[in-house]
Amino acid sequence: MIKNILLAIVASYILLFAGCGSVPVTGRKQLSLVSNQEVLNLSLQQYGEFIKSAPISSDKANTALVQKVGRNIATAVETYLKNNGYADELSSYSWEFNLVKSTDVNAFCMPGGKIVVYEGILPYTQNETGLAVVLGHEVAHAVAKHANERMSNQMATQYGTAAVGAALGGTSAVTQQIAAAALGLGTQYGILLPYSRKQELEADKLGLIFMAMAGYDPSSASAFWQRMSQQGGSTPEFMSTHPSDATRITQIQKDLPEALKYYKGTPATKTNSAKTSDKWSF
Repeated sequence: MIKNILLAIVASYILLFAGCGSVPVTGRKQLSLVSNQEVLNLSLQQYGEFIKSAPISSDKANTALVQKVGRNIATAVETYLKNNGYADELSSYSWEFNLVKSTDVNAFCMPGGKIVVYEGILPYTQNETGLAVVLGHEVAHAVAKHANERMSNQMATQYGTAAVGAALGGTSAVTQQIAAAALGLGTQYGILLPYSRKQELEADKLGLIFMAMAGYDPSSASAFWQRMSQQGGSTPEFMSTHPSDATRITQIQKDLPEALKYYKGTPATKTNSAKTSDKWSF
Protein backbone atom coordinates (compact mmCIF):
# COMPACT_ATOMS: atom_id res chain seq x y z
CA MET A 1 0.00 0.00 0.00
CA ILE A 2 2.76 2.44 1.00
CA LYS A 3 4.76 1.41 -2.06
CA ASN A 4 1.82 2.19 -4.33
CA ILE A 5 1.37 5.60 -2.71
CA LEU A 6 5.05 6.40 -3.17
CA LEU A 7 4.90 5.33 -6.83
CA ALA A 8 1.87 7.57 -7.35
CA ILE A 9 3.69 10.50 -5.75
CA VAL A 10 6.77 9.94 -7.92
CA ALA A 11 4.60 9.69 -11.03
CA SER A 12 2.83 12.90 -10.08
CA TYR A 13 6.14 14.72 -9.80
CA ILE A 14 7.12 13.41 -13.22
CA LEU A 15 3.88 14.75 -14.61
CA LEU A 16 4.44 18.09 -12.92
CA PHE A 17 8.07 18.72 -13.77
CA ALA A 18 9.03 16.51 -16.73
CA GLY A 19 5.68 16.67 -18.44
CA CYS A 20 5.12 20.41 -18.66
CA GLY A 21 5.68 22.81 -21.51
CA SER A 22 4.59 26.32 -22.36
CA VAL A 23 2.95 27.88 -25.41
CA PRO A 24 4.99 30.57 -27.21
CA VAL A 25 3.61 34.13 -26.90
CA THR A 26 0.77 33.26 -24.49
CA GLY A 27 3.04 31.46 -22.01
CA ARG A 28 0.24 29.08 -21.01
CA LYS A 29 1.50 25.95 -19.28
CA GLN A 30 0.44 22.69 -20.90
CA LEU A 31 0.84 18.98 -20.25
CA SER A 32 3.46 17.41 -22.51
CA LEU A 33 4.03 13.70 -21.97
CA VAL A 34 4.79 12.64 -25.52
CA SER A 35 8.02 13.53 -27.30
CA ASN A 36 7.67 16.02 -30.11
CA GLN A 37 9.49 13.72 -32.54
CA GLU A 38 7.14 10.87 -31.78
CA VAL A 39 4.10 13.03 -32.47
CA LEU A 40 5.66 14.27 -35.72
CA ASN A 41 6.46 10.76 -36.92
CA LEU A 42 2.94 9.52 -36.24
CA SER A 43 1.22 12.57 -37.73
CA LEU A 44 3.38 12.66 -40.86
CA GLN A 45 2.48 9.07 -41.57
CA GLN A 46 -1.23 9.83 -41.36
CA TYR A 47 -0.87 13.05 -43.33
CA GLY A 48 1.02 11.25 -46.09
CA GLU A 49 -1.77 8.71 -46.43
CA PHE A 50 -4.37 11.47 -46.59
CA ILE A 51 -2.61 13.65 -49.15
CA LYS A 52 -2.01 10.72 -51.50
CA SER A 53 -5.75 10.24 -51.93
CA ALA A 54 -6.87 13.87 -51.56
CA PRO A 55 -8.21 15.62 -54.69
CA ILE A 56 -5.63 18.41 -54.97
CA SER A 57 -7.07 21.59 -56.47
CA SER A 58 -6.34 22.39 -60.12
CA ASP A 59 -6.92 26.11 -59.48
CA LYS A 60 -3.38 27.43 -59.94
CA ALA A 61 -4.15 31.00 -58.87
CA ASN A 62 -5.78 30.06 -55.57
CA THR A 63 -3.21 27.35 -54.90
CA ALA A 64 -0.45 29.91 -55.35
CA LEU A 65 -2.27 32.32 -53.02
CA VAL A 66 -2.63 29.69 -50.29
CA GLN A 67 1.06 28.87 -50.56
CA LYS A 68 2.08 32.55 -50.61
CA VAL A 69 0.08 33.49 -47.52
CA GLY A 70 1.15 30.33 -45.73
CA ARG A 71 4.83 30.98 -46.42
CA ASN A 72 4.51 34.61 -45.30
CA ILE A 73 3.01 33.59 -41.98
CA ALA A 74 5.37 30.65 -41.43
CA THR A 75 8.43 32.83 -42.13
CA ALA A 76 7.26 35.53 -39.73
CA VAL A 77 6.51 33.00 -37.00
CA GLU A 78 9.87 31.27 -37.37
CA THR A 79 11.60 34.66 -37.15
CA TYR A 80 9.71 35.40 -33.95
CA LEU A 81 10.60 32.00 -32.46
CA LYS A 82 14.26 32.45 -33.35
CA ASN A 83 14.41 35.91 -31.79
CA ASN A 84 12.56 34.97 -28.61
CA GLY A 85 14.37 31.92 -27.30
CA TYR A 86 12.56 29.22 -29.25
CA ALA A 87 15.21 28.55 -31.90
CA ASP A 88 15.38 24.90 -30.88
CA GLU A 89 11.74 24.54 -31.98
CA LEU A 90 12.43 25.41 -35.62
CA SER A 91 13.45 21.87 -36.55
CA SER A 92 9.92 20.75 -35.61
CA TYR A 93 8.39 22.45 -38.64
CA SER A 94 8.38 21.43 -42.27
CA TRP A 95 5.68 23.69 -43.62
CA GLU A 96 3.45 22.57 -46.46
CA PHE A 97 0.31 24.28 -47.72
CA ASN A 98 -2.15 22.44 -49.96
CA LEU A 99 -5.46 23.46 -51.50
CA VAL A 100 -7.94 20.58 -51.82
CA LYS A 101 -10.73 20.45 -54.37
CA SER A 102 -13.86 20.25 -52.23
CA THR A 103 -16.94 22.31 -51.46
CA ASP A 104 -16.50 21.63 -47.73
CA VAL A 105 -15.94 24.79 -45.68
CA ASN A 106 -12.86 23.48 -44.00
CA ALA A 107 -9.16 23.73 -43.16
CA PHE A 108 -6.86 21.80 -40.84
CA CYS A 109 -3.26 21.54 -39.70
CA MET A 110 -1.27 18.49 -38.70
CA PRO A 111 1.62 18.71 -36.21
CA GLY A 112 4.78 19.90 -37.89
CA GLY A 113 3.00 22.37 -40.14
CA LYS A 114 1.19 20.31 -42.77
CA ILE A 115 -1.81 22.50 -43.60
CA VAL A 116 -4.75 21.78 -45.88
CA VAL A 117 -7.28 24.35 -47.07
CA TYR A 118 -10.52 23.32 -48.78
CA GLU A 119 -11.80 25.32 -51.76
CA GLY A 120 -15.17 25.65 -50.04
CA ILE A 121 -13.78 28.12 -47.52
CA LEU A 122 -12.43 30.56 -50.12
CA PRO A 123 -15.77 32.36 -50.72
CA TYR A 124 -15.63 33.31 -47.02
CA THR A 125 -11.98 34.34 -46.91
CA GLN A 126 -12.64 36.45 -50.06
CA ASN A 127 -9.11 37.83 -50.31
CA GLU A 128 -5.51 37.42 -49.18
CA THR A 129 -6.10 38.95 -45.76
CA GLY A 130 -9.14 36.76 -45.11
CA LEU A 131 -7.08 33.73 -46.04
CA ALA A 132 -4.43 34.89 -43.56
CA VAL A 133 -7.04 34.66 -40.78
CA VAL A 134 -7.56 30.97 -41.55
CA LEU A 135 -3.90 30.12 -42.07
CA GLY A 136 -2.81 32.09 -39.01
CA HIS A 137 -5.27 30.08 -36.93
CA GLU A 138 -4.01 26.78 -38.34
CA VAL A 139 -0.34 27.69 -37.96
CA ALA A 140 -1.15 28.55 -34.35
CA HIS A 141 -2.36 25.01 -33.67
CA ALA A 142 1.02 23.69 -34.84
CA VAL A 143 3.14 26.24 -32.94
CA ALA A 144 1.13 25.77 -29.73
CA LYS A 145 1.46 21.99 -30.10
CA HIS A 146 -2.21 21.50 -29.39
CA ALA A 147 -2.18 17.98 -30.82
CA ASN A 148 0.66 17.01 -28.46
CA GLU A 149 -1.27 18.47 -25.56
CA ARG A 150 -4.43 16.63 -26.54
CA MET A 151 -2.55 13.34 -26.73
CA SER A 152 -0.95 13.99 -23.33
CA ASN A 153 -4.25 14.87 -21.69
CA GLN A 154 -5.92 11.80 -23.15
CA MET A 155 -3.04 9.63 -22.02
CA ALA A 156 -3.17 10.98 -18.46
CA THR A 157 -6.95 10.60 -18.32
CA GLN A 158 -7.18 7.16 -19.90
CA TYR A 159 -4.10 5.48 -18.43
CA GLY A 160 -3.19 7.64 -15.44
CA THR A 161 0.23 7.47 -13.90
CA ALA A 162 0.79 3.96 -15.26
CA ALA A 163 1.39 5.45 -18.70
CA VAL A 164 3.87 8.09 -17.62
CA GLY A 165 6.94 5.91 -17.94
CA ALA A 166 5.91 4.63 -21.34
CA ALA A 167 5.09 8.12 -22.59
CA LEU A 168 8.42 9.58 -21.51
CA GLY A 169 10.42 6.60 -22.67
CA GLY A 170 10.01 7.00 -26.40
CA THR A 171 7.83 5.17 -28.90
CA SER A 172 5.37 2.88 -27.16
CA ALA A 173 2.27 0.88 -27.94
CA VAL A 174 0.34 3.09 -25.54
CA THR A 175 1.39 6.25 -27.38
CA GLN A 176 0.51 4.76 -30.75
CA GLN A 177 -2.95 3.79 -29.50
CA ILE A 178 -3.51 7.29 -28.16
CA ALA A 179 -2.27 8.84 -31.41
CA ALA A 180 -4.68 6.73 -33.45
CA ALA A 181 -7.54 8.28 -31.51
CA ALA A 182 -6.17 11.78 -30.91
CA LEU A 183 -4.46 12.50 -34.23
CA GLY A 184 -6.41 10.37 -36.65
CA LEU A 185 -7.76 12.14 -39.69
CA GLY A 186 -11.53 11.68 -39.66
CA THR A 187 -12.90 9.61 -42.51
CA GLN A 188 -15.90 11.91 -42.94
CA TYR A 189 -14.15 15.25 -43.22
CA GLY A 190 -10.45 14.53 -43.36
CA ILE A 191 -9.83 16.67 -40.30
CA LEU A 192 -8.29 16.29 -36.91
CA LEU A 193 -10.59 15.52 -34.04
CA PRO A 194 -11.92 18.54 -32.14
CA TYR A 195 -9.60 20.69 -30.11
CA SER A 196 -10.83 21.98 -26.78
CA ARG A 197 -12.54 25.36 -26.56
CA LYS A 198 -9.50 26.70 -24.68
CA GLN A 199 -7.20 25.59 -27.48
CA GLU A 200 -9.46 27.05 -30.17
CA LEU A 201 -9.59 30.46 -28.49
CA GLU A 202 -5.83 30.33 -28.00
CA ALA A 203 -5.38 29.53 -31.71
CA ASP A 204 -7.60 32.51 -32.53
CA LYS A 205 -5.43 34.82 -30.42
CA LEU A 206 -2.15 33.46 -31.74
CA GLY A 207 -3.56 33.51 -35.27
CA LEU A 208 -4.23 37.23 -34.97
CA ILE A 209 -0.68 37.83 -33.77
CA PHE A 210 0.90 35.60 -36.42
CA MET A 211 -1.00 37.18 -39.32
CA ALA A 212 -0.01 40.61 -37.94
CA MET A 213 3.64 39.54 -37.80
CA ALA A 214 3.36 38.61 -41.48
CA GLY A 215 1.93 42.01 -42.39
CA TYR A 216 -1.78 41.20 -42.55
CA ASP A 217 -4.21 43.45 -40.71
CA PRO A 218 -5.69 41.41 -37.83
CA SER A 219 -8.66 43.79 -37.68
CA SER A 220 -10.16 41.84 -40.58
CA ALA A 221 -10.61 38.69 -38.49
CA SER A 222 -13.99 39.65 -37.04
CA ALA A 223 -15.44 40.26 -40.50
CA PHE A 224 -14.31 36.83 -41.66
CA TRP A 225 -15.94 35.06 -38.71
CA GLN A 226 -19.10 37.08 -39.21
CA ARG A 227 -19.26 35.92 -42.82
CA MET A 228 -18.78 32.35 -41.67
CA SER A 229 -21.59 32.65 -39.13
CA GLN A 230 -24.07 34.07 -41.65
CA GLN A 231 -23.99 31.26 -44.17
CA GLY A 232 -27.15 29.21 -44.50
CA GLY A 233 -27.66 25.54 -43.81
CA SER A 234 -25.89 23.46 -41.22
CA THR A 235 -22.87 24.64 -39.27
CA PRO A 236 -19.71 24.18 -41.39
CA GLU A 237 -17.24 21.61 -40.14
CA PHE A 238 -14.59 24.27 -39.73
CA MET A 239 -16.77 25.92 -37.07
CA SER A 240 -18.72 23.04 -35.57
CA THR A 241 -16.15 22.21 -32.93
CA HIS A 242 -15.20 25.83 -32.27
CA PRO A 243 -16.51 28.33 -29.72
CA SER A 244 -19.81 30.04 -30.53
CA ASP A 245 -19.74 32.90 -33.02
CA ALA A 246 -20.52 35.50 -30.37
CA THR A 247 -17.87 34.15 -27.98
CA ARG A 248 -15.25 34.03 -30.70
CA ILE A 249 -15.87 37.52 -32.09
CA THR A 250 -16.04 39.07 -28.62
CA GLN A 251 -12.74 37.47 -27.65
CA ILE A 252 -11.11 38.51 -30.92
CA GLN A 253 -12.02 42.11 -30.19
CA LYS A 254 -10.39 41.77 -26.76
CA ASP A 255 -7.24 40.25 -28.26
CA LEU A 256 -6.98 42.71 -31.16
CA PRO A 257 -5.05 45.50 -29.35
CA GLU A 258 -2.25 43.07 -28.48
CA ALA A 259 -2.15 41.68 -32.02
CA LEU A 260 -1.95 45.17 -33.52
CA LYS A 261 1.34 45.73 -31.69
CA TYR A 262 2.87 43.28 -34.14
CA TYR A 263 1.30 44.81 -37.25
CA LYS A 264 3.87 46.73 -39.28
CA GLY A 265 2.12 47.08 -42.65
CA THR A 266 1.44 44.86 -45.67
CA PRO A 267 3.76 41.96 -46.58
CA ALA A 268 5.08 43.98 -49.53
CA THR A 269 5.83 47.17 -47.56
CA LYS A 270 6.77 45.86 -44.14
CA THR A 271 10.08 47.29 -42.92
CA ASN A 272 12.78 45.68 -40.82
CA SER A 273 11.93 47.80 -37.82
CA ALA A 274 10.07 46.57 -34.76
CA LYS A 275 9.34 47.75 -31.26
CA THR A 276 11.96 46.61 -28.81
CA SER A 277 9.28 45.56 -26.33
CA ASP A 278 7.85 43.13 -28.88
CA LYS A 279 11.19 41.34 -29.40
CA TRP A 280 10.20 40.79 -33.00
CA SER A 281 12.20 41.80 -36.06
CA PHE A 282 13.34 40.46 -39.39
